[in-house]
Amino acid sequence: MINLINRLKGTGVALITPFKSDLSVDYDIIGKLVDFVINGGVNYIVVQGTTGEYATLSENEKVKCREAFVEANEGRVPLVIGIGSNYTDYLVDYINKSDLTGFSALLSVSPYYNKPTQEGLFQHFSKLAVSSKLPIILYNVPSRTGCNMDPKTTIRLAKKFKNIIGIKEAKGDIKQMNCLIQNKPPNFLVLSGDDDTAATSILNGADGVISVAAGSIPKLFSKTINYALNKDKKNTKILIDLIKPYLKLLFDEGNPSGTKAALSILKICQNKLRLPLIPVSESLYTKIEKFISQNPE
Repeated sequence: MINLINRLKGTGVALITPFKSDLSVDYDIIGKLVDFVINGGVNYIVVQGTTGEYATLSENEKVKCREAFVEANEGRVPLVIGIGSNYTDYLVDYINKSDLTGFSALLSVSPYYNKPTQEGLFQHFSKLAVSSKLPIILYNVPSRTGCNMDPKTTIRLAKKFKNIIGIKEAKGDIKQMNCLIQNKPPNFLVLSGDDDTAATSILNGADGVISVAAGSIPKLFSKTINYALNKDKKNTKILIDLIKPYLKLLFDEGNPSGTKAALSILKICQNKLRLPLIPVSESLYTKIEKFISQNPE
């Protein structure tokens, strides 16, 4: 477990699911996508999260995508699978029935829409921890779930269950991140889920990031994170100042719309999303294209 925890430090990347022009999954592109981010220096890959448009994939597509990512990766970096639900018993049953061969850990989002209490969140993840085949990374993203997981709840879970090995904290609140960093038990990963504040969080003691931006600028982003991990504030700031305008562009009309625009500009996949998501506007596409042309890394 310690070896896995060490391998999940640094830059994790949340990958898209590529679609063809008819909006069917383009399984042939997955290998190209995986090679692109690994060659760009990322430490591990997360699939079927928010960025992967998980909510719009059929069950058959989810299974085939998992198999395609495992095959393309060839064991080079750890793979983390995103599986969450706002129905606890369904989630437990689904994970128990799923073949997750090739994946090193599970990323599971806080229940969305229901707005559970902190005790409800604790019981949800407790039930998941008792039954999960894989180590668990908690995922707190209140902007999408409508519910913030308090650091006290996270720490309580981390101390009770050894197979809860970390949290992707995506509130974007430096104060909340610092509370987690200062109170976490040993060998518990605190990972930023907010690209905009990731480097600052790492300079403050976080262990890494699960990034959207690393899916389109892996070299630049992973280099920034490595500088932050090495406490090189000067070079971290230089790269943050360079990347910051791109991050605004990337999220300006939603995720993964910005990322798919960037990847189509890089000729890695088509600029196709499933409704209710749509491609970015022409003006934003042009701005993303300009940044990429000026920063070929």
